[in-house]
Amino acid sequence: MDDRNREVQDLGREFWEWRIPSSYRTPDDVPRVEHPPDWVPAFDEDSARRRLERAAEFRRRWEALDVTDDSVPNQVDYRLIGSAISRVEWEVGILRNWERDAVMQVHQALGLAYDLMVPAAPFDTDRQDGVIFQLHQVGRQLEVARDNLARAGTSALAGAAVRLLGDIDDALPRSISELGPHFDPGRRGPLAEAGAEATAQLVDFREWLRERQDGMPRHERVGRETFVWFLRNVALLALSPEEIVLLANREIYRNYAWEEIERNRGSEDAIPPAFESAEEQAEHEIRQEREVREFYEAENLLTQPDSLSRYHMAPLPSYVQPLTWLGCANDLTSDRRLDEDGLAYVWDPKGPLPYFFVVIAHDPRLGIIHEGVHYKQLALSWANPNPVRRRYYDSTANEGLAHYNESLMLQAGLFDDAPWSRLVVQNFKRLRSLRSVVDVSLATGAMTLEEGMRTFMDLVPIDYQTALEETAMYLASPGLAMSYMVGKLEVIRLLADAKRKLGDEFRLRWFHDYLWTNGNVPHSLLRWEMLDDRTDIDAIG
Repeated sequence: MDDRNREVQDLGREFWEWRIPSSYRTPDDVPRVEHPPDWVPAFDEDSARRRLERAAEFRRRWEALDVTDDSVPNQVDYRLIGSAISRVEWEVGILRNWERDAVMQVHQALGLAYDLMVPAAPFDTDRQDGVIFQLHQVGRQLEVARDNLARAGTSALAGAAVRLLGDIDDALPRSISELGPHFDPGRRGPLAEAGAEATAQLVDFREWLRERQDGMPRHERVGRETFVWFLRNVALLALSPEEIVLLANREIYRNYAWEEIERNRGSEDAIPPAFESAEEQAEHEIRQEREVREFYEAENLLTQPDSLSRYHMAPLPSYVQPLTWLGCANDLTSDRRLDEDGLAYVWDPKGPLPYFFVVIAHDPRLGIIHEGVHYKQLALSWANPNPVRRRYYDSTANEGLAHYNESLMLQAGLFDDAPWSRLVVQNFKRLRSLRSVVDVSLATGAMTLEEGMRTFMDLVPIDYQTALEETAMYLASPGLAMSYMVGKLEVIRLLADAKRKLGDEFRLRWFHDYLWTNGNVPHSLLRWEMLDDRTDIDAIG
């Protein structure tokens, strides 16, 4: 490692040592970071100012490094650090969800307790104490939220928070009651007290929001120019917003056509029966997960190293079920738990189910090919010998890879014996394409929250709760929803250009192994490193 490379690596290490404990809590699964049980996110005005000051310091140091004569891999690492600094500026200084978004602030107040509930039982004493501690923080965090929202809150997201908290006076007590038997006898009383205290504070906060939401200003869109800044500096994409919407609409037409062709083959009538119980579904998934791994190997698509643990499903715990709107009900482990299996919870297949849980109740492979890919990609990336590439930078790389894998498995023949599942994968594609249209339209002001929800409910269709949770997240986080489709198309473009350049030397296994191991790296940088092609980097500028 030359001196400049050491400087880049040292800057990256120092940045992430600061960034992880100073981050906000997120309901998204890929950027989720494992924190100590007593970690409390800071989202007041002073902490935001300090974050921006520290980010500016990192940017000065980053710009002072001259890597123009370095190897391409080192220049890629350098660009990654720039993307990470830009993300702090985007989140804290531009989006300002820490002061504008009531949904995000509820997540800061209650989300940490939920995150501690999600990993599988049993609960050790540290986790038990952590849940009680986090419940006691809810009131203090909601006071910060009130200060922020009174100054800068927006009406649409306040309304979304009111709807999400609509049954919190029943949901949280039910969750705490179901959690109690998993705690030591001496901690059950303090758990119940902390839960009751948090419930009362969340109800008061909901009513406070309800009274004030109509008087709050409309959500301020970032606008085209600022969204382009995000595309160039955070996502490292050369596309324009108009190109993204054009690509998405063309994908939607294509998806409609392929769905109709599947229906013409009778796929809609070939739906397999749902499992009788979540336990049966989880047992079946264990076999299917093994079969999917064997399929990757047999088709010479992707190496499945012995060091990679498993991705399994389990019945949704009764104490998690009332609060699933706080985040994906899965545990993708962390860089400190690489020897543990990834875990996704499933609902009772006989009950009313949200969109994604409906389909995996009939064929769990439909979850393995997306969420299971997140687990594998993150586990392989966390083990990357290059520390700068172990962390999350932008969803386009991660979600694009998982969405690409859905198409890969369909095209490679995994579902040749499952016509209904083929139809569902085509429907997945339509949902991901619609997300891109809604995402960019929300960012530029062409669509409201309600219009975005209606688009999902009418054109996929998905249920009201899923539509609310997704659209509220995309309104507050421009660039997230488009990442699925845009990332998939970037992978396909990269694959085609790699094949054209390498010819007979090209191997799918090599391409996919490289892609999964470097799954956090934006595709413009992978193109530069893989193919010595600076086209996208030069277009970004």
